[in-house]
Amino acid sequence: MIDKIKQLASDNFEDIVAVRRHLHQYPELSQEEFKTMEFVAARLRDYGLNPVTGIAKTGVMAMIEGRNPSSYCVALRADYDALPLEECTGLPFASENKGVMHACGHDMHTSSLLGAAKILTQLKDTFEGSIMLIFQPSEEKYPGGAFMMLEDGVFAKTTPNEIYSFHCLPEMDCGKIGMRKGKYMASTDELYLTVKGKGGHGGTPNLDIDPIVIASHIIVAMQQIVSRNANPVMPTILSFGKMIGLGRTNIIPDEVKIEGTIRTFDEEWRLDAHRRITRIAQGMAESMGGSCDVFIDFGYPYVFNDDDCTQRTHDNGVEYFGAENVEWLDMRMTAEDFAFFAQKVPACYYRIGVHIPGTPVTNLHRPNLMIDEKSIEYAMGFIAYNALKALETKTKLQK
Repeated sequence: MIDKIKQLASDNFEDIVAVRRHLHQYPELSQEEFKTMEFVAARLRDYGLNPVTGIAKTGVMAMIEGRNPSSYCVALRADYDALPLEECTGLPFASENKGVMHACGHDMHTSSLLGAAKILTQLKDTFEGSIMLIFQPSEEKYPGGAFMMLEDGVFAKTTPNEIYSFHCLPEMDCGKIGMRKGKYMASTDELYLTVKGKGGHGGTPNLDIDPIVIASHIIVAMQQIVSRNANPVMPTILSFGKMIGLGRTNIIPDEVKIEGTIRTFDEEWRLDAHRRITRIAQGMAESMGGSCDVFIDFGYPYVFNDDDCTQRTHDNGVEYFGAENVEWLDMRMTAEDFAFFAQKVPACYYRIGVHIPGTPVTNLHRPNLMIDEKSIEYAMGFIAYNALKALETKTKLQK
C-alpha cells in the first residue's frame, strides 16, 4: 500500500503544488473565505465528489465512500483561513490581496488534504468504510470555524468514528513528522480589560486618578496567578500584548485598555484563573480610586490526542517515513480550534516538518514564512495512508 500511495503522491505532486500556490496567491481572512470555498469545492467535484458548501458560511465537507460505507468513518480536516499580514517573501506567487497572507501554512494544509482526497478517490475501490473531508474556515478567529461547523451540523448526518488533522512545523525539517499523546496544545482565552480613572494634567497628578499607573499595577499583580496560584506541574501562561492609553507626555488619559491571553491545560483551573483575573483587576483598580471592566472571551479548549489514534499515527509514520524521521513532541502553549472536534470523537493532531534544509528557521505568523513544497508530497501521501490504515484496522476488528 505504501509504495502505491507514494507513487500516487508523486504523480499528483505537481498538480497539488499548483493548488497550493493558487491558495497562497489569493488568501482570505477568517469568515471571508468565499472564493477559497468555491475553489476547494470545484477541485473536489473534479475528483468525482459531491461537496457540501456553506457550512458555517464558508466551510466545505465531502464524503469518499468505499465498500460498505456506513461500517466505519474516518474524518480528515484542514483549515484554510489566512492572517492580516503584509507578505514579504518575494515569491512569484506571493499574496495579491494586500495585507493578507497565508503566514500560518493553511494553504499547505488545504492543498495537502486535497492531494490526499485525490489519492483516496483513486483508491476508493480498495477500502471498506468512508472518509469525511472537512475543509474548515476561521481557525484564526474566535469562536473558531471548528465550533461553528459543529454548531451548523457538519456531523449531523454522519458522526465520524475518529478524526485527524495536522499543522506544518517550520522548525522541523521537511520529511519528518511528530505527535504527542494526551494533552498537546493549550486552551486559549482572550482578556480585555478597561481601566478607568480620571484624566488630567500630567503636572497635577494629585487631581487625577491615573489609569496608566493602575493598569501597570494590575499587570504586575496578575503575574502571581501563574507564579503563586497555578499548580507548578500545570503549564500556564498569562501574557499581555497590548496596552493603550491615549494621553500625551503631559496628559493623563481617562482610561487604559489592556489585552492579553491566558492558556493552560486544565478546565477547572482555567475557570479558577478567570475568577482570579477578574478579582485582582477590579480589586486593584478600586484600591487606587479607579475601576476596571473585565471581559474574558472564552476561547478554544486544550487539544487532547487520543492514545490509540496517536499511537497508530506514530506507528504509521514509522512505516511511511522511517523511524529516524518520527518524533514524540512536547506540549505546546499555542492553541487550535481542532480541540472542538477532538472533544466529540477520538482524535490525533500531529505535525509535519516544512523547514527547507540549510535555511534559517522562520516562525509561523511571520510575513517571510516559506515552506519546502516537497512537504506537500509527504503530507498528502501520509494523510491518505494514515486514513486507510485506520479503516483497515477498525473494520478488521469489527469482523
